[in-house]
Amino acid sequence: MEKHQYLRKPDNCTGPAEWDRLLTVRDLIEFREQLLMDIQQALNGRGVSPEKQWLKAKEIREMLRLSAGKLHYLRAKGLIPFKKLGNITYYDRQKINELMQSGDFRNKFRSV
Repeated sequence: MEKHQYLRKPDNCTGPAEWDRLLTVRDLIEFREQLLMDIQQALNGRGVSPEKQWLKAKEIREMLRLSAGKLHYLRAKGLIPFKKLGNITYYDRQKINELMQSGDFRNKFRSV
């Protein structure tokens, strides 16, 4: 039995250059680029949505350009749909967009 069997040259190496080759910075860069592409393809395959369905109050305030008080008022009057989980209030992006497109919300919002 060979003394250092784990140092044996692999069978698929065609020459000494492949066996003795050092890992270079270029090799690491190529590996990184390939790894990032593989990860991105895997994420795209999962159907990851760029837009979140449920938004927090801060995101809704930025989207609708409302103050915290105005958003609370609209929520308390039932003019804007929401779900509460613990102490965090969530808003469904699709429902908010539908509400903004409807004329009913504009009329109700003007009267507030």
